[in-house]
Amino acid sequence: MAVLMKGKSLASLRDLSREEIEEILKTSELLKLQNLRGQDHPLLKGKTLAMIFEKPSTRTRVSFEVGMWQLGGYALYLSASDLQLGRGETIGDTAQTLSRYVHGIMARVFSHQTILDLIKYSRVPVINGLSDFSHPCQALADLFTIYEKKGKLSGLRFAYVGDGNNVAHSLLYGCAKLGVNITVASPKGYQPHPEVVSYAKDEAKRNGSEVIVTEDPIEAVKGADVIYTDVWTSMGMEKEREERVKTFRPYQVNTKLTRHAKVDYLFMHCLPAHRGEEVVDEVADSPNSVIFDQAENRLHTQKALLALIL
Repeated sequence: MAVLMKGKSLASLRDLSREEIEEILKTSELLKLQNLRGQDHPLLKGKTLAMIFEKPSTRTRVSFEVGMWQLGGYALYLSASDLQLGRGETIGDTAQTLSRYVHGIMARVFSHQTILDLIKYSRVPVINGLSDFSHPCQALADLFTIYEKKGKLSGLRFAYVGDGNNVAHSLLYGCAKLGVNITVASPKGYQPHPEVVSYAKDEAKRNGSEVIVTEDPIEAVKGADVIYTDVWTSMGMEKEREERVKTFRPYQVNTKLTRHAKVDYLFMHCLPAHRGEEVVDEVADSPNSVIFDQAENRLHTQKALLALIL
């Protein structure tokens, strides 16, 4: 492994260099190939991963748990009811205690500050499995999926249509670092965090690509190689659902919108999808859709990340 990442934590893709992201993608490709050939790779034999879940998740839990098992290690599931995270016990004490038992911590939480606090007090690497600000593991799987399908990343045109949320932030970081041109189309008041956009623009300039934020979904998807969307109402925002559905209706990814993209565009969604809202069945189930390849690749990219840092 050319790039040494052992002991490194991951709060967001801003924490990784271009070389480190490329190393994760190359390792993902290798581990996936070995999987397909039925070859074992017990790289983490005897290693343990604590998995903290404040929010439930199908893909995150299964991909990390199966991934650790395939690497020869063991994953321990800890739900909100198993821990008194930030309530009965401080996050710092939880992190320090878990560090004495396990080789790594993965946490899927509500507040990004929880991730930062876990990293601050932990003696072992911490992986952000999702927070309200960032979803780096998803973006790694997305970038790997695009690379698999298109054979390259640099120079491609990526359109993100919808809420400028944690997934959008991670994709902005990842695309900018790898030279992918990214346009985010979101309604006013729902656009990505200005600081994320500013950092991504600087990174993109260094890597020969561009970052654009617009309110026009058609402008975003014109000539796009990839169209990406996410749910309009994320977990924890249920009270805003009615207002969000009304605001985001013009941002639905449907056949009328996708006609502006390249014929061989990829449709991507991190799932779960609210079909009939952010995307219609005709797009989600079309030959252009790679949503289940994305879901599968969470397993391979997370295994690569675990193998590199634990």
